[in-house]
Amino acid sequence: MTVHHLNELLLVSSLVLLVAVAAVRVSSRSGLPSLLIYLGIGVAIGQDGIGVQFNDVGLTQVIGYAALVVILAEGGLGTKWHEIKPALPSAAVLSTVGVALSVGVTASAAHYLAGMEWRQALIIGAVVSSTDAAAVFSVLRNVPLPARLTGVLEAESGFNDAPVVILVVAFSAAGPVDHWYLLVGKIALELAIGAAVGLAIGLAGAYGLRRVALPASGLYPIAVMAIATVAYAGGALAHGSGFLAVYLAALILGNAKLPHWPATRGFAEGLGWIAQIGMFVLLGLLVTPHELGQDILPALVVGLVLTVVARPLSVFLSTAPFRTPWQEKALLSWAGLRGAVPIVLATIPMVAGVADSRRVFNIVFVLVIVYTLVQGPTLPWLARRLDLGESEPEDLGIESAPLERLRGHLLSVGVPEGSKLHGVEIGELRLPEGAGVTLVVREGKSFVPVPTTVLRHGDELLVVATDPVRDAAENRLRAVSEGGKLAGWLGSPGTLRAK
Repeated sequence: MTVHHLNELLLVSSLVLLVAVAAVRVSSRSGLPSLLIYLGIGVAIGQDGIGVQFNDVGLTQVIGYAALVVILAEGGLGTKWHEIKPALPSAAVLSTVGVALSVGVTASAAHYLAGMEWRQALIIGAVVSSTDAAAVFSVLRNVPLPARLTGVLEAESGFNDAPVVILVVAFSAAGPVDHWYLLVGKIALELAIGAAVGLAIGLAGAYGLRRVALPASGLYPIAVMAIATVAYAGGALAHGSGFLAVYLAALILGNAKLPHWPATRGFAEGLGWIAQIGMFVLLGLLVTPHELGQDILPALVVGLVLTVVARPLSVFLSTAPFRTPWQEKALLSWAGLRGAVPIVLATIPMVAGVADSRRVFNIVFVLVIVYTLVQGPTLPWLARRLDLGESEPEDLGIESAPLERLRGHLLSVGVPEGSKLHGVEIGELRLPEGAGVTLVVREGKSFVPVPTTVLRHGDELLVVATDPVRDAAENRLRAVSEGGKLAGWLGSPGTLRAK
């Protein structure tokens, strides 16, 4: 590649990114996941469009894996522990037993209804049994759900990639497929190794970042993403599930109250968008639309069985022990959107040289497109019809910057709409001894508050806290934001007694 080629590549890549960014607005208004637009961009650029020739499946798989690492890391960083903690049992069963049920039913449909050989049918069943968090929440962005339901969806989509990858690799390997009990043992071992590596690296990374004051705030987002990537690589090199490792490490980091957290969250979200755009455009380039004709009907048949039989069956049976209301089961059944993961996983049998693997890829591609078009726009409507749309107060944004030489922390606190900090006097915050509000910024003007200063929506507070009471100060602010000035007296969750 010459400098001239580099200039052309940068120009085309930048234009694609700008078009993709503008397309997010269209997708948010239409209710369609943005992945469809990104895939469309790739198809338009490809050989049946502008004419760009691209058929490097191996490169696509490598870039797809790298993009999935970033997407899972971003998802873990944005997942709230208090939301997914009650949902962990349901999510764990859905991502293991539920996946097994879905694979069996979908593979049977591909074999008996679409006439595919058992190996190819099992590959399709495994590939499409993984849900995609990015697709689900891009649709539900404007339809808030109860925390328990959001927790199940987030945890399931974070956990089920790992067993599905193991199954697809096993079904795509040369020679006979292992017995089911060997597959179960292999999955359990890889999940255990991945979980151990992810938890260890996540805890170590959170411990270090909370105690080391880096010289620039911009280094914290880089460090967080690097730690998450180390978890993936460490888990994979240890013959465990790297995808589970990166998700768990990011989950720990995302709930560790790290310094400069809003900046880190924004950085990770931006990387997640870039990963999605690059991956889907590349997958769109790999598709040859004029070859899809004969695979449309099998894709529709398999997708129909997956959507109306396999997914509901796996949801209803997996959640049976947890007394989940039928309305939530119905939404979980319809919310099993497929996106990045199935299409990337469909490249595994192509790289392995499995017979008819190109047809498997085409069927998965058509299935994802068609049923995302069906489920995406109707998912918010279904949530409202089931009375599961639930508005929740905006999270209290607290950004922490360590003051290493002063052995303290500077907390930046925004008072959002809906926060019960509105109307509370500074003195009524009852912050622990060693913490105090030093500055208030209101409507672009800053002033030093007095104990009788009343807080308002939109205020920005600067709170200085010493090391020993930093967590107590943040917990107290969150408690007052949720429960008002009487938080603590009324036993509000998450409160600490003020000193």
